[in-house]
Amino acid sequence: MTIRANAFPEATQWSEGERCAMKKIWPLLVRALPPDVIFIADPEGSIMGLGSAVGPQFVGNGTSEMRLVGALREILAGGHLGYEEIQGVLKDVLTLKLEDGKSNGVSESLLSAFLIGQRMNRETDRELKAYCLAFDDELGPAPVADVRSLTHYGEPYDGNTRYFRSTLFVAAVRSCYGESSLLHGVEWMPPKGGVTEEQMLKLMGAKTNLSLHQGKKFIEAEEVGFAYISKREARPSLYSLIGLREQIKKRPSLATTEKVQQFIRAKGRESIVAGFYHEGYEEPLLMLMKRRGVHSGLVVKGEEGALSMTTRLRSASTSKGLPVNHCSGFRSVGIESACEVDGVSRQSFRLEVNAMDYGFEPTDTPRTDRSV
Repeated sequence: MTIRANAFPEATQWSEGERCAMKKIWPLLVRALPPDVIFIADPEGSIMGLGSAVGPQFVGNGTSEMRLVGALREILAGGHLGYEEIQGVLKDVLTLKLEDGKSNGVSESLLSAFLIGQRMNRETDRELKAYCLAFDDELGPAPVADVRSLTHYGEPYDGNTRYFRSTLFVAAVRSCYGESSLLHGVEWMPPKGGVTEEQMLKLMGAKTNLSLHQGKKFIEAEEVGFAYISKREARPSLYSLIGLREQIKKRPSLATTEKVQQFIRAKGRESIVAGFYHEGYEEPLLMLMKRRGVHSGLVVKGEEGALSMTTRLRSASTSKGLPVNHCSGFRSVGIESACEVDGVSRQSFRLEVNAMDYGFEPTDTPRTDRSV
């Protein structure tokens, strides 16, 4: 509501009913709410009819929280932050829980507002890059697998609840003809809380707590050829946000950037494939892949925003937005390395995959329940 009042177009700012309700209840809230929440609601003391000095005077407790408050003032006004500023805040406040089980002392209300606010303001490229790359060095340099190619699969971390999720089985099949794959994710993630690769692997009795170096060995092993890495093992700081993300009930910027990771690198060519649902995130995802320096990148609008495509025909009533099976991406031209972000020649492409072109008869996608 703070950002809507400060920065949204007039038609989507507060309704008359909201204004009347807040005018009536704000004096009571000022007496009952903690200072950090009052600051989030009215940071400059100018939104509510009855101004409060708490918001303008609020600075937070401790160096980390003070830095977070400074960044939040810009976000709550509808503004954007720089690359270094976001990375500095994230590294200051994460992990949320320390090794002794104690909190790091940063207000979870402030951090929640930081994560929600950036998504509401629609992140800039530099903001997305900051979230994507912030903890690349958390466990040191990424191991490098001695394979001729490696494909990183970035499924939505919050899983599927309606349709089958095929990427784990795709990775197994690809390994049979010498193509290496790396999958990554978590066991459970809000807001959807759906079925994930980690849940499927656990059901089959597979290890889901591989270290990065163990994953590298599985990728290199001729009899395996693929690996799954949990965010819990690869990025402990970001993993510590799961409980907070459950309280937020909204996908933060991390829901986009965590799909574009290189937990393990390869000596040969590298590709990243990521799923998306909401239109407008194809180009940011491809931008992040280019920033990663991979040779090719692909985004897929699969079922539920995952990578699994459908054989069903596009509905005649679907006129808006991108259809399921829409793909777009890039590939490096020639044999030169794509490790440099600038100066690399790339070929871009967009297409809608029609299953009939590949010999499949159209069928409705089978629905599944929420169980593995």
